[in-house]
Amino acid sequence: MNDLRVSFSTPDGIVQAVRGVSFAVDRGRTLGIVGESGSGKSVATQTVVGLTVGARVSGQARFEGKDLLHMSDEELRALRGSKIAMIFQDPMSSLHPYYRIGWQIAEAIRAHEDIDKHTARRRAIELLASVGIPRPEERVDDFPHQFSGGMRQRAMIAMALALDPALIVADEPTTALDVTVQAQIIELIQQLQREHGSSVILITHDLGVVADAAHDVLIMYAGQVMEQASRRPAYYQPHHPYTVGLLGSLPQQAGDTRRLKSIPGQPPSLINPPSGCPFHPRCPFVMPRCRTEAPPLRQVGDDTTHHSACWLPVGLVGTGDDVDAARTRAALDAGAGQGADAGRQVGVWG
Repeated sequence: MNDLRVSFSTPDGIVQAVRGVSFAVDRGRTLGIVGESGSGKSVATQTVVGLTVGARVSGQARFEGKDLLHMSDEELRALRGSKIAMIFQDPMSSLHPYYRIGWQIAEAIRAHEDIDKHTARRRAIELLASVGIPRPEERVDDFPHQFSGGMRQRAMIAMALALDPALIVADEPTTALDVTVQAQIIELIQQLQREHGSSVILITHDLGVVADAAHDVLIMYAGQVMEQASRRPAYYQPHHPYTVGLLGSLPQQAGDTRRLKSIPGQPPSLINPPSGCPFHPRCPFVMPRCRTEAPPLRQVGDDTTHHSACWLPVGLVGTGDDVDAARTRAALDAGAGQGADAGRQVGVWG
């Protein structure tokens, strides 16, 4: 994705939902996109597959050598499901309540492959079994309301994987689920990614999920990228004050009784975004140039994969009383590889 810009016309004015976002997802890797509600993370990914009807769009979104933003509706329809699959936040809204689960999975397969109903049904049963649905040969004929929340999300994952896509976009797939089921869903996505070799874009507001599941991290705010890095630098050496604020504002559950360090203020209006750095009205390190000059994404230190849109020098943010870096590092070490719930158990990500 290169300099993607997305805006919408409203009665109050033009909403600049995405403002110059660029990133890349390597084959077989997971990119975690993190940000508050309204930061533009879902709009950016939905736009490239043609799901933001009526939006004004510019920039590039190249997938396997082709620019998705210049494809016709017919070309995008052929791509969705077969090459790029979506897992949405609320499976109850994504699954049609009037049709059986197996029929919906089979229909997704038949939309792209010339096979009969019986073959597609067998594939649907196999897919339900692969995502851990018990007695799939019976549950294939259930309606969505007969599945639990976790099982509905598993059914959505089965549908997403039906045609072996090269890229899976998971838009907050664990938000409506309890903690135990969240860990199971993330573990399932990781397992299936290893088996199929797919790339994954994981959109979430949960830093604990990203710490365990993502290889690379993208922090978004007010429609722009604030910081991007591989997973460990993002948690060990955060540079942008917004990243630091996200890490510092999460509840602690073990070994610490200090008050939470919240980020003051509110996200800005994207109809009238602030000049300069969009985070400057809430930033504890704000300087005069932050109010007038928008900082570009710059490399942080010697790490060519770590970039931050901040005027502050390297090493100033992420040290001292504003961030307990030692505690964050210890929690990351304790949580790595133990499922999405591990970070919560050590008390860093809430």
